[in-house]
Order: sequence, then structure tokens, then C-alpha cells
Amino acid sequence: VSEEKIRVVVSILPQAEFVERVGGDKVEVPVMVIVPPGASPHTYEPTPGQLEEISKAEIYAKVGSGIEFELAWMDKIIKMNEEMLVVDCARGVKFIAARYKYGEAVVYYEYNESDKAKSDLKGIDPHIWLSPANAKVMVENIYEGLIEIDPQSKEYYKKNLESYLSELDKVDDEIIQTFSGKKNKKIIVFHPTWAYFAKDYGIEQIPIEEGGKEPTAEGMRNLINQAKEYNLKVIFASPEFSTQSAKAIANEIDGEVVLVSPLEKNYVENIRKVARAFAGAME
Repeated sequence: VSEEKIRVVVSILPQAEFVERVGGDKVEVPVMVIVPPGASPHTYEPTPGQLEEISKAEIYAKVGSGIEFELAWMDKIIKMNEEMLVVDCARGVKFIAARYKYGEAVVYYEYNESDKAKSDLKGIDPHIWLSPANAKVMVENIYEGLIEIDPQSKEYYKKNLESYLSELDKVDDEIIQTFSGKKNKKIIVFHPTWAYFAKDYGIEQIPIEEGGKEPTAEGMRNLINQAKEYNLKVIFASPEFSTQSAKAIANEIDGEVVLVSPLEKNYVENIRKVARAFAGAME
């Protein structure tokens, strides 16, 4: 007799890996934000078929950091299934808001738990999962949710949790190695997605657009000057966004646009690949 699987709905693909690695063969994981190539995760609307999954779910694991999909949909999602447990993957993660001034260093603001309670999450960088240290916290929150719903499988989940956490530790060590010895830890990015990653590994991301706004002509000149000053030849963009202004800057600096995705399902492999790509563009 096959046991009923626990249905854990998640917002984004990387969380699906987190749930599957802890839940193993006891879970099935529908994902809400399945962004077709070229579509923005910031304006995504779920299909009726996806919303149907919510009514059958035992758990909804939200990112919890103010990703736009959740700001727009979370209240509706909870109303569709008041019985399900909502797991906040961001519990215990230190949020940061970053301010970028072209040509100057980045300023990070950290939010502690009491700030988080007061915050409407506007202005916070929502991409918490892109730091392996944060991923570990998110995975632990998922584990807590699973044992609340299915306490008799606690040992099973615990074993899976520990194995995946040690994989995340290992990739964290690898990334530290990847950047060791790099003198100029700057990258130019189209969209400032990588603040948590950058902060963890001592990198500075220089974004082309901020708050969804393309740079002004002056902003473009500043960026081009910075790229030349630091000899930066690669502009990193993600497949979900248009890359026109990234290409324009790349042309000016005889550089290239390289795509790195924040939303790959295969989390460990992807974060390793991103680190290598960033390091490859540094001196």
C-alpha cells in the first residue's frame, strides 16, 4: 500500500529542491512560480491548474522575504486552504536592504527579527536563497514544517536534513576557495539579485538597473567608466530579464553578457556554477 505523499507547495524552484531533499519520497512538490524563459518572476500569475494544487496541499512553504509573487498572492493562497500549514522559509534569516550609488560602495542595512516584524518588506532584497548560509536556514524551516505534519517520520527527515546541510556547507567552502586570491572582487550585474551572495563572499555587485528602472544616460556613462576603471569585461544578466542595456554596455567595453539564473531548481549545482562564472570574470 503506497502512503499518501505530503503535498508541499512552494513559490519558487530552488525551494522545490530544498523540500525534496528533506522530504525524500514522502513529499510531492508543486511549484507556483514556473517562469517561462523571458518572462519576469516579478509579474508572474499562477494558472488555474496551479491554484488547484493549493486546495490539496498540507503545507505551503513561502519564501517569506517579500518576493512580489507572494506580496500579491499570499493572502489569496491562504484563503484557498485555511487548513494548510504555512511555513515561512525566511524565519531566522537576516534580511538586507542594499543601496547602490554608481561609482560608490554598496551600503547594506540589516534587519533583525523585531525590525522584520514591523517591516512591510518593501525595499528589502528578496533573493535570500542565493546565499548557501541562508539556504541552510530555509531548509531547517522546511524540516520543522514536515515534522509538524508528519511527526512519525522525524528520523527519516532528520537524516535527509543533515545530509543536505553538509552538502550546503561543502559548497560554501568551495565557493570561498573559488574567490580566494581574487584581488578585484567586483561584478557588473543587470539586476541586483546577488546581494546576499555578494555580502557572504566579500564581493561587490554593481547593478545596471535598480528598482526595475533602467539607468539614465549619466548612469550608463558611470557604469561604463567603472567597467573600464576596474577592467570588468563581463556583464551578468539573468535569463528572466531583457538584456538590451546589458548588451549596450558590453559593446562599449568590448565585453560580453553572461547569463546566470537565480531560479534554477538544481540549487547546489547552480550556485557552484554561478560562483565559478563570477570568479572567472575577476582578476
